[in-house]
Amino acid sequence: MSIGRVFSRAFGTIGAQPVLMFGIAFLFGALPGLLVNLAVRASRITQATPLSPTSIALSVGVGVLAIAFSILAQGALVRVTVAYSDGESVAFGDAALAGLRKIVPLFVLVLLMAIAIGFASLLLLVPGMILYVVWSVAAPVLVAENTGIFRALGRSAELTKGARWSIFGLQLILLLVLYAIIAVAGIVAIFAVGGVQNLAAAQAAGPGSLSTILSAAFNTVSITFAAAIQTALYVELRDWKDGPATAALGEIFG
Repeated sequence: MSIGRVFSRAFGTIGAQPVLMFGIAFLFGALPGLLVNLAVRASRITQATPLSPTSIALSVGVGVLAIAFSILAQGALVRVTVAYSDGESVAFGDAALAGLRKIVPLFVLVLLMAIAIGFASLLLLVPGMILYVVWSVAAPVLVAENTGIFRALGRSAELTKGARWSIFGLQLILLLVLYAIIAVAGIVAIFAVGGVQNLAAAQAAGPGSLSTILSAAFNTVSITFAAAIQTALYVELRDWKDGPATAALGEIFG
Protein backbone atom coordinates (compact mmCIF):
# COMPACT_ATOMS: atom_id res chain seq x y z
CA MET A 1 0.00 0.00 0.00
CA SER A 2 1.28 3.45 -0.92
CA ILE A 3 0.37 6.51 1.16
CA GLY A 4 1.57 8.65 -1.72
CA ARG A 5 -0.93 7.06 -4.11
CA VAL A 6 -3.72 7.55 -1.58
CA PHE A 7 -3.08 11.30 -1.41
CA SER A 8 -2.49 11.51 -5.16
CA ARG A 9 -5.83 9.82 -5.83
CA ALA A 10 -7.67 11.97 -3.29
CA PHE A 11 -6.24 15.29 -4.49
CA GLY A 12 -6.63 14.15 -8.10
CA THR A 13 -10.35 13.59 -7.53
CA ILE A 14 -10.77 16.99 -5.89
CA GLY A 15 -8.68 18.74 -8.56
CA ALA A 16 -10.59 17.11 -11.42
CA GLN A 17 -14.05 17.82 -9.98
CA PRO A 18 -13.73 20.68 -7.47
CA VAL A 19 -17.22 22.10 -8.01
CA LEU A 20 -18.86 18.72 -7.52
CA MET A 21 -16.76 17.69 -4.50
CA PHE A 22 -16.87 21.01 -2.64
CA GLY A 23 -20.48 21.56 -3.71
CA ILE A 24 -21.58 18.27 -2.15
CA ALA A 25 -19.60 18.98 1.03
CA PHE A 26 -21.12 22.46 1.33
CA LEU A 27 -24.74 21.65 0.48
CA PHE A 28 -25.02 18.44 2.50
CA GLY A 29 -22.34 18.94 5.15
CA ALA A 30 -21.38 22.52 5.98
CA LEU A 31 -24.66 24.30 5.20
CA PRO A 32 -26.94 22.10 7.36
CA GLY A 33 -24.50 22.40 10.26
CA LEU A 34 -24.45 26.15 9.86
CA LEU A 35 -28.25 26.32 9.80
CA VAL A 36 -28.35 24.18 12.95
CA ASN A 37 -26.14 26.64 14.82
CA LEU A 38 -28.19 29.61 13.66
CA ALA A 39 -31.49 27.91 14.53
CA VAL A 40 -30.31 26.90 18.00
CA ARG A 41 -28.98 30.39 18.68
CA ALA A 42 -32.22 32.00 17.45
CA SER A 43 -34.32 29.69 19.64
CA ARG A 44 -32.27 30.61 22.71
CA ILE A 45 -32.69 34.30 21.99
CA THR A 46 -36.46 34.08 21.48
CA GLN A 47 -37.08 31.71 24.38
CA ALA A 48 -37.35 33.22 27.85
CA THR A 49 -35.86 29.98 29.20
CA PRO A 50 -32.93 28.81 27.01
CA LEU A 51 -33.31 25.21 28.19
CA SER A 52 -37.08 25.04 27.70
CA PRO A 53 -38.62 21.86 26.22
CA THR A 54 -39.26 23.71 22.94
CA SER A 55 -35.65 24.85 22.66
CA ILE A 56 -34.33 21.38 23.51
CA ALA A 57 -36.68 19.69 21.02
CA LEU A 58 -35.66 22.13 18.30
CA SER A 59 -31.98 21.56 19.02
CA VAL A 60 -32.38 17.78 18.89
CA GLY A 61 -34.50 17.90 15.72
CA VAL A 62 -32.18 20.12 13.73
CA GLY A 63 -29.19 18.18 15.08
CA VAL A 64 -30.59 14.91 13.74
CA LEU A 65 -31.20 16.54 10.36
CA ALA A 66 -27.65 17.89 10.30
CA ILE A 67 -26.26 14.42 11.05
CA ALA A 68 -28.43 12.89 8.31
CA PHE A 69 -27.20 15.42 5.75
CA SER A 70 -23.59 14.93 6.88
CA ILE A 71 -23.91 11.19 6.32
CA LEU A 72 -25.51 11.86 2.92
CA ALA A 73 -22.49 14.03 2.06
CA GLN A 74 -20.10 11.27 3.05
CA GLY A 75 -21.92 8.69 0.93
CA ALA A 76 -22.05 11.03 -2.07
CA LEU A 77 -18.35 11.89 -1.83
CA VAL A 78 -17.49 8.19 -1.61
CA ARG A 79 -19.45 7.64 -4.81
CA VAL A 80 -17.63 10.42 -6.65
CA THR A 81 -14.15 9.38 -5.47
CA VAL A 82 -14.61 5.68 -6.28
CA ALA A 83 -16.03 6.48 -9.72
CA TYR A 84 -13.14 8.84 -10.54
CA SER A 85 -10.58 6.28 -9.34
CA ASP A 86 -12.12 3.69 -11.66
CA GLY A 87 -12.09 6.02 -14.64
CA GLU A 88 -15.77 6.97 -14.68
CA SER A 89 -17.61 10.24 -14.17
CA VAL A 90 -20.68 10.75 -12.01
CA ALA A 91 -23.34 13.46 -11.97
CA PHE A 92 -24.42 15.36 -8.89
CA GLY A 93 -27.81 13.62 -8.81
CA ASP A 94 -26.28 10.13 -8.97
CA ALA A 95 -23.85 10.96 -6.18
CA ALA A 96 -26.58 12.43 -3.99
CA LEU A 97 -28.80 9.41 -4.61
CA ALA A 98 -25.98 7.04 -3.62
CA GLY A 99 -25.60 8.92 -0.34
CA LEU A 100 -29.36 9.06 0.24
CA ARG A 101 -29.71 5.30 -0.14
CA LYS A 102 -27.11 4.71 2.56
CA ILE A 103 -28.16 7.28 5.21
CA VAL A 104 -29.66 4.75 7.63
CA PRO A 105 -27.02 1.98 7.37
CA LEU A 106 -24.20 4.55 7.46
CA PHE A 107 -25.71 6.13 10.56
CA VAL A 108 -25.97 2.75 12.30
CA LEU A 109 -22.43 1.87 11.20
CA VAL A 110 -20.97 5.13 12.53
CA LEU A 111 -22.90 4.74 15.79
CA LEU A 112 -21.71 1.16 16.35
CA MET A 113 -18.13 2.14 15.55
CA ALA A 114 -18.26 5.12 17.92
CA ILE A 115 -19.62 2.97 20.77
CA ALA A 116 -17.10 0.16 20.23
CA ILE A 117 -14.09 2.45 19.76
CA GLY A 118 -15.15 4.64 22.68
CA PHE A 119 -15.56 1.64 24.98
CA ALA A 120 -12.21 0.19 23.88
CA SER A 121 -10.56 3.56 24.48
CA LEU A 122 -11.99 3.69 28.02
CA LEU A 123 -10.31 0.39 28.78
CA LEU A 124 -7.05 1.52 27.22
CA LEU A 125 -6.22 3.99 24.47
CA VAL A 126 -4.36 1.49 22.28
CA PRO A 127 -7.30 -0.92 21.67
CA GLY A 128 -9.44 2.03 20.60
CA MET A 129 -6.79 3.17 18.14
CA ILE A 130 -6.45 -0.36 16.78
CA LEU A 131 -10.20 -0.65 16.20
CA TYR A 132 -10.24 2.73 14.49
CA VAL A 133 -7.51 1.60 12.06
CA VAL A 134 -9.11 -1.83 11.48
CA TRP A 135 -12.48 -0.25 10.64
CA SER A 136 -11.08 2.82 8.88
CA VAL A 137 -12.60 1.97 5.47
CA ALA A 138 -15.87 0.43 6.67
CA ALA A 139 -17.94 3.42 5.52
CA PRO A 140 -16.53 3.45 1.96
CA VAL A 141 -17.01 -0.33 1.80
CA LEU A 142 -20.66 0.02 2.84
CA VAL A 143 -21.34 2.54 0.08
CA ALA A 144 -19.09 1.27 -2.71
CA GLU A 145 -19.67 -2.47 -2.33
CA ASN A 146 -23.32 -2.25 -1.25
CA THR A 147 -22.76 -4.56 1.71
CA GLY A 148 -24.49 -4.87 5.06
CA ILE A 149 -23.24 -3.15 8.19
CA PHE A 150 -21.42 -6.09 9.77
CA ARG A 151 -20.06 -7.27 6.44
CA ALA A 152 -18.62 -3.78 5.93
CA LEU A 153 -16.80 -4.02 9.27
CA GLY A 154 -15.45 -7.46 8.38
CA ARG A 155 -14.45 -6.40 4.89
CA SER A 156 -12.62 -3.36 6.32
CA ALA A 157 -10.71 -5.68 8.65
CA GLU A 158 -9.75 -7.85 5.67
CA LEU A 159 -8.62 -4.92 3.55
CA THR A 160 -6.56 -3.25 6.27
CA LYS A 161 -4.76 -6.43 7.33
CA GLY A 162 -1.08 -6.16 6.49
CA ALA A 163 -1.10 -2.38 6.10
CA ARG A 164 -2.30 -1.12 9.47
CA TRP A 165 0.89 0.70 10.47
CA SER A 166 0.80 2.57 7.17
CA ILE A 167 -2.89 3.36 7.71
CA PHE A 168 -2.13 4.63 11.22
CA GLY A 169 0.51 6.94 9.73
CA LEU A 170 -1.96 8.09 7.08
CA GLN A 171 -4.55 8.94 9.74
CA LEU A 172 -1.97 11.01 11.63
CA ILE A 173 -1.13 12.90 8.43
CA LEU A 174 -4.85 13.50 7.80
CA LEU A 175 -5.17 14.84 11.34
CA LEU A 176 -2.28 17.23 10.71
CA VAL A 177 -3.90 18.37 7.46
CA LEU A 178 -7.14 19.17 9.28
CA TYR A 179 -5.23 21.05 12.01
CA ALA A 180 -3.43 23.01 9.27
CA ILE A 181 -6.81 23.99 7.80
CA ILE A 182 -7.93 25.19 11.23
CA ALA A 183 -4.71 27.20 11.62
CA VAL A 184 -5.16 28.84 8.22
CA ALA A 185 -8.76 29.72 9.07
CA GLY A 186 -7.60 31.26 12.35
CA ILE A 187 -4.91 33.33 10.65
CA VAL A 188 -7.41 34.58 8.06
CA ALA A 189 -9.84 35.52 10.84
CA ILE A 190 -7.15 37.44 12.75
CA PHE A 191 -6.14 39.46 9.68
CA ALA A 192 -9.77 40.05 8.69
CA VAL A 193 -10.76 41.62 12.03
CA GLY A 194 -7.48 43.42 12.57
CA GLY A 195 -5.85 41.54 15.42
CA VAL A 196 -6.22 38.90 18.11
CA GLN A 197 -8.02 41.24 20.54
CA ASN A 198 -10.64 42.17 17.94
CA LEU A 199 -11.13 38.48 17.13
CA ALA A 200 -11.69 37.67 20.81
CA ALA A 201 -14.20 40.49 21.09
CA ALA A 202 -16.05 39.33 17.97
CA GLN A 203 -16.24 35.77 19.30
CA ALA A 204 -17.55 36.98 22.65
CA ALA A 205 -20.28 38.96 20.88
CA GLY A 206 -21.56 35.80 19.20
CA PRO A 207 -21.43 34.35 15.69
CA GLY A 208 -21.28 37.05 13.05
CA SER A 209 -20.88 37.13 9.31
CA LEU A 210 -17.11 36.52 9.42
CA SER A 211 -17.25 33.57 11.80
CA THR A 212 -20.18 32.16 9.83
CA ILE A 213 -18.29 32.33 6.53
CA LEU A 214 -15.10 30.90 8.03
CA SER A 215 -16.99 28.08 9.74
CA ALA A 216 -18.78 27.13 6.52
CA ALA A 217 -15.55 27.29 4.52
CA PHE A 218 -13.59 25.22 7.05
CA ASN A 219 -16.31 22.57 7.29
CA THR A 220 -16.61 22.36 3.50
CA VAL A 221 -12.88 21.87 3.01
CA SER A 222 -12.43 19.46 5.91
CA ILE A 223 -15.42 17.30 4.90
CA THR A 224 -14.16 17.12 1.33
CA PHE A 225 -10.58 16.25 2.21
CA ALA A 226 -11.48 13.72 4.90
CA ALA A 227 -13.99 11.88 2.70
CA ALA A 228 -11.72 11.91 -0.35
CA ILE A 229 -8.69 10.60 1.56
CA GLN A 230 -10.63 7.88 3.41
CA THR A 231 -12.22 6.73 0.16
CA ALA A 232 -8.91 6.87 -1.70
CA LEU A 233 -7.49 4.68 1.07
CA TYR A 234 -10.29 2.17 0.45
CA VAL A 235 -9.59 2.14 -3.30
CA GLU A 236 -5.86 1.68 -2.68
CA LEU A 237 -6.49 -1.25 -0.33
CA ARG A 238 -9.10 -2.78 -2.63
CA ASP A 239 -6.79 -2.61 -5.64
CA TRP A 240 -3.91 -3.99 -3.56
CA LYS A 241 -5.93 -6.97 -2.33
CA ASP A 242 -8.38 -7.63 -5.17
CA GLY A 243 -7.14 -5.73 -8.20
CA PRO A 244 -8.99 -2.83 -9.91
CA ALA A 245 -12.77 -3.24 -9.95
CA THR A 246 -13.66 -1.01 -12.90
CA ALA A 247 -15.76 -3.69 -14.55
CA ALA A 248 -17.91 -4.15 -11.46
CA LEU A 249 -18.57 -0.47 -10.85
CA GLY A 250 -21.70 -0.23 -12.96
CA GLU A 251 -23.18 -3.26 -11.22
CA ILE A 252 -22.40 -1.93 -7.75
CA PHE A 253 -24.02 1.47 -8.31
CA GLY A 254 -26.66 0.39 -10.81
